[in-house]
Amino acid sequence: MAKLFVLTLLGLGLAFFKDHRSSYLARMNTSREVKSVELPNCKLIKGIETGAEDLEILPNGLAFISTGLCYPGIKSFEPDKPGKILLMDLNEEDPTVLELKMTGSNFDASSFNPHGISTFTDEDNTVYLLVVSHPDFKSTVELFKFQEEEKSLLHLKTIKHELLPNLNDLVAVGREHFYATNDHYFVHQYLRSWELYLGLAWSNVVYYSPDDVQMVVASGFDFANGINMSPDGKYIYVAELLAHKIHVYEKHANWTLTPLKSLDCDTLVDNISVDPVTGDLWVGCHPNGMKIFSYDPENPPGSEVLHIQNILSEEPKVTVVYAEDGKVLHGSTVASVYKGKMLVGTVFHKALYCEF
Repeated sequence: MAKLFVLTLLGLGLAFFKDHRSSYLARMNTSREVKSVELPNCKLIKGIETGAEDLEILPNGLAFISTGLCYPGIKSFEPDKPGKILLMDLNEEDPTVLELKMTGSNFDASSFNPHGISTFTDEDNTVYLLVVSHPDFKSTVELFKFQEEEKSLLHLKTIKHELLPNLNDLVAVGREHFYATNDHYFVHQYLRSWELYLGLAWSNVVYYSPDDVQMVVASGFDFANGINMSPDGKYIYVAELLAHKIHVYEKHANWTLTPLKSLDCDTLVDNISVDPVTGDLWVGCHPNGMKIFSYDPENPPGSEVLHIQNILSEEPKVTVVYAEDGKVLHGSTVASVYKGKMLVGTVFHKALYCEF
């Protein structure tokens, strides 16, 4: 009887891990082959060698780019160097990147580890940059004031909160007000790995303000990733990486969110950029997620960019505007456009500048 019981438990255990392995491989999109979609006028951006995980383009064509992310389980080519924020002026005929100097008496640039970024412009046209950072692999939001003449960032504040334990991305709705995604529940890397493997949909979206208003506004995500907002401020878009979905939420005056719809994508969706004129979404994606988490330079992760039009309609138009198998870019995370120009960034590799 005891032997039968042990064999039964063993069988159940094997079935459990077999089912979850099958689910894990499907969520990682391991069987998908990349069908190449090329753009004719693209070149790698000189000066970006350790990733451009996130970027944001202002309406005037100035682009802020985060580079040098070091994150548990993800490849880094320079793990011992701090990250940087780069500036690129897309109005230039042949735009180049410039490293922004970061100043501020209470800011430790040596531990700066930038991830998601967002900007907010106030009524005086002062631009503020909010950056997710991981000093010592913890999570903070660093608030900077952009000083255009000096080409520098003045550090104003470090934001920490118990509802912001595992930040990935954020979208600013004020100078210190934002929605943000936590991509994991567990802090410990070992438990994180099991959370990822088992598909425990425990990550969430939170709203934060310094006025004692901090709350979870959406939950139950299988790795919440990119987040952004419609130009009219009425809707919030959230990328659920391992479910291959983009969710649309209605934003209310009390900062709560109501789910409206979800869009299925045949790829792992990362950061979301929103065209301020058309409202179109541009999404950096991973055709095969396993290649991101298990990096092999001989078989690198591919890249993919989606252009989503009319996402609020019954039949949004989804177009793959760029895709390749890793010969050019390893692991695209973000894409954004400005007047016929497009930037495509990656987790830890290079970045691409295209004209179309």
